[in-house]
This record gives sequence, structure tokens and C-alpha cells, in this order.
Amino acid sequence: MVETISGSDAVLKVLEQWGVKNIYGLPGGSFDSTMNAIHNQKKQINYVQVRHEEAGAIAAAATAKLTGKVGVCFGSAGPGAVHLLNGLYDAKSDGVPVVALVAQVPTGSMNMDFFQAMDEEPIFDDVAVWNRTAMTADALPRMTDEAIRQAYMKHGVAVLTIPKDLGWAQINDTYQPNVKSHQTPVYPSPRPEDVEEAVKLIKEAKSPMIYFGIGAKDAADELKEASEKFKMPLVSSFLAKGILPDDYPAYLGSTGRVAPKPGSEAGFSTDLILWVGNNVPFSIFLFNKHAKVIQIDIQSEKLGERRHNDVSMLADSKVALDAILEAGETRQPSAFYQACLANKENWNSWLDSFKDSDQMPVRPEPIFDVLNRTASNKAVFAVDVGNVDINFDRLINMHDDQKWATSGIYATMGFALPASIAAKLEYPDRDVYSLSGDGGFAMLMEEVMTQVKYGLHIVNIIFTNETLGFIEAEQTDDTHQPLSGVDLPDTNWAEVTKGMGAVSYTVHTKEDMQKALKDAENTDKPVVIDVKLTHEMPLTTQHMFLDTSWQDKDKVAEYVKKYQAQDLKPLSYFLKEAENHQLQTN
Repeated sequence: MVETISGSDAVLKVLEQWGVKNIYGLPGGSFDSTMNAIHNQKKQINYVQVRHEEAGAIAAAATAKLTGKVGVCFGSAGPGAVHLLNGLYDAKSDGVPVVALVAQVPTGSMNMDFFQAMDEEPIFDDVAVWNRTAMTADALPRMTDEAIRQAYMKHGVAVLTIPKDLGWAQINDTYQPNVKSHQTPVYPSPRPEDVEEAVKLIKEAKSPMIYFGIGAKDAADELKEASEKFKMPLVSSFLAKGILPDDYPAYLGSTGRVAPKPGSEAGFSTDLILWVGNNVPFSIFLFNKHAKVIQIDIQSEKLGERRHNDVSMLADSKVALDAILEAGETRQPSAFYQACLANKENWNSWLDSFKDSDQMPVRPEPIFDVLNRTASNKAVFAVDVGNVDINFDRLINMHDDQKWATSGIYATMGFALPASIAAKLEYPDRDVYSLSGDGGFAMLMEEVMTQVKYGLHIVNIIFTNETLGFIEAEQTDDTHQPLSGVDLPDTNWAEVTKGMGAVSYTVHTKEDMQKALKDAENTDKPVVIDVKLTHEMPLTTQHMFLDTSWQDKDKVAEYVKKYQAQDLKPLSYFLKEAENHQLQTN
């Protein structure tokens, strides 16, 4: 005799068979049938009660970013559904698989102006790769299976709307999901003629470089080998930080507004870019317009999207790089290559000069120095957006099996706290840190209560400078307007979060930070560290004035004084040195 199961229990059972560990959301009356299923299957799937549905969606997105596996969240009909959208747009923008279960009023009350009823499908049309409402209870397990498959296949958000009564209805417990049929796609190898042309361009180039993104996440060894064989410095997108260790000599860091100086400068002096698995929108502004481009990507629509390509390779990054390595000839170091490495050494020395600064309020370098020394080789960082991204990108030295996540293309404030919850639940034995500015922290600070509720030992660090710093810099440097709407009230975050149940500290100095992190090791509770940070902005690499050979000397002097950049040299300085050295040795 066939056993029966409720429609919502069937949904949860499919999720469990796909390996889903955690589901994030906040109950509402319209979701009662699925909450009952969550209770029934609490030993199979862990339910995390967030304080806001947006946080649940962000946690689901962070799950996918950190693990590569589908994240799952839910919202009740009406307001709960709408609250999901911000986190779902983050998943869409960064191309990660998320399934959102959305409640709907009972079918008999749909389209009748009922309490909290709304036509939900249209609001998810733009954010979702798959967006369906169940019409029968029997369809629910199959639709759940399809939602997961679509999220994986299309690297995005799948939305399944469940009317309340269908979740209660009994159906035959016979459905078998297609988990075993799920396979990682096999991508084509590059065409031989493209490899031949790429090798030719690399051989002819005077100042070639590699620009890679998260599409190269499985090709770290090949990136290093290509850099070493062809003497090409490496620059990444911000989101690709961590694919290579930050101390790898030829890795110059990322490029763009948040980037360190060496990566930002290299792109304007290159004549050839080996562009690997990268589709950053700002890329069109970051490189010499006359440089030739060899682009590798697994999605044909991304080839040439950001600028004209000379060679386009529809292929996996590992396979394409291997083909180029096998066919290409070893190059001697160019002046450009040597200059880029010297430029990185100069930059790192300049950053190091501030590690023990006693400037008050405290600079970021001493704080991040302590964090680098404290974080384990398996640390996970959940990073908010704004100036905290700049300081994280430049000052955290990623290495070994460390992981991190942020809101990349969508860049939503408030990302760090929910993401840290996902990180700790997915990696309970790792040390987890959330890093936020005071603006981002205030967005979803209530999620400290979620950390407390579940006893999650997460170290939350707030960089308080009483301003929306990234926006302040844009208003000052980009649009040259009076500061408008960026000021934030000074808040005692330690006292606020202590009232939520966290162990909290206020930090004014490097020594305070050392003590706070050491004390944090002696508690199992969430920890909040409020760092009272300097109001000075990070050195801008977007509006840089360091080169008196072509820039106004007064502007250079003003820039150097403002950022204490007396020991920084422009890339042109190291290019001239390298060229002179090559002339002497030849």
C-alpha cells in the first residue's frame, strides 16, 4: 500500500535528497503548512529563524557562493515574499543557485483581494530564472526538483510559490528526484586555430598580462604556470581574490575602485590581456583601449561583451590555459613584468609602514594586521560593501583554504551578518568573521540575535567611521559635490549588541584589537568588536596623482600629503628602472 505525505513534506524531502542542509526564513500564517513540514523533518534539514526575510535570502546566496551548492530560503505571502527580493537579486547578480519557497494564500482565496494576497509571480519575473506557482499538491515534489535543477543549470534564482492548502494536502509518497542525473557540464575544448593565434599574440606582445575572474576558480595552477612561462603579471576581479594567495609575487591583486595600486596601474600599460573567466562591468574602464584581448569563457554571450576581442575561446579556463601552455614558447621577463613586480613590492612596503601606526582614531592597517595574524588557515570572511571592501581587498592576505564572500555586482549593504551565519552553519569547525562598516552593520544588525539564538561563535567586526564612506568618496572625488546624506550618528555598538546577548568590545587601538580577539577565543557566544576607525578615506586608485612626468605637480603634492604617500612610486618609475637595467645587461 502506497504511503501518503503532505505536499509540503514532499517539498522538504526533495530538498533533503538534493543535499540541502539549512533553510532560512521567518514564518507567516500562509506558510504554516510548510512550517509543519519543517517541524516534521527537523532531523533532516536545519531550520534557521532569521529576523528578516532579506537576511534569509542573503544567507541562501552566501551558502551558494561559499559552497557551490544551492541555497534555500522562504517567505510568507505578501510582505514576507517582497522582503526576499534584495537577497535574491544578490544571488542573481553574482550568478549563484538559490531556491526561494514563497507562500501563497489558499487556492480558494487567491485572486479575491484576500488578506496578504497578491499576484506574486510578476514580482519575481525579473529576478528568477524559473518562476512557477503550484496548481496541484501532486505537482509540488516535481516542481521542487525542477526548481533546483533550473537554479543549478542557469546559475540563478528559482522561485516556487506554494498555496497554503496545497501544502497541507496528502499525496502519494512516490516521487524520486533527479539528483543522480545531475552532472557538471563538460565544456568544449578551444579550437586549434584560436590557440595558435593566442600563442602568436603572446609571443609578439611587449607587455602582456593575465586578467582573471571567478570563472578561473579551478585553474589556480594553470594561472601560475602561464604567468611563469610567459612572464605575465596577474590581475584579478575583486571577487576572484583568494584564487591565488595574495603573497604570490606576480599576483598584483584586483583592479577597479576597491583595488590596490599595482593592479590598478598595470591595466593601463599593457598591450595584451589574456582575459580568463571574467565579466566585470567596470572592465571597460580599466585597461589600455589599444590592448589586444584573448578572452576565455564558457558562455558565448560573454565573449566580447565588455570590449572587442582579438581571439575568443569558448572553453573551460583550465583546458584553454593548458592548451596555450602546451603550444606556447617560454618568454624572457619584459621590463613591464619586472616593473609590475617591483611596483607590488613598493606598495606592500608602504602598507606595512602603517601596521604599527599610533594615529588616532586608528587606521585600518593595524587592525587588519591583527586579524591576519589571528585568522586561521581555514578562516571564512563575510564582507559587507563600501570602504570595508577596499580595506579587505588591500589588507587581508588570503592564503591556504581561507574563504570569503561579499555582495559583488549587486553590492547590497547588510550582506555580512547573514552571510556569516550561513558560513558558520556550513563550516561549523572554522573561524568565521563578519566585516562591516557602521552603515552596513546597521542595515541588518538584528541578525546578531540570530547568531545568539543558535549559539554561533562568529566574530563580528564593525569599522565605525560615522559616514557612508564609499559614497562620501564618490561625492568628493567623482562628482565634486557638497557631502549630502552620508553622515551617520556615533553609536555604541558594543552596548547595543551586548543587550542582544553578544560578547562585545570597543576598540580604539591595535592593542585593544589584540586583546579583544584573544578574549574572543574564550567564549562560545557571538562576539561584536566595534572598531572606532579613522574618518580618513582609503587612498584612491581611481583618481591617483603620483606621476609628475605628466601630472600637475601641485596635485601630486596635494595627493601625497593627503594619503601620506611619500614612499609610493608610480609604475612609470619602475618601468624606467627596468628598461635601463635591461639596456645595461644587454
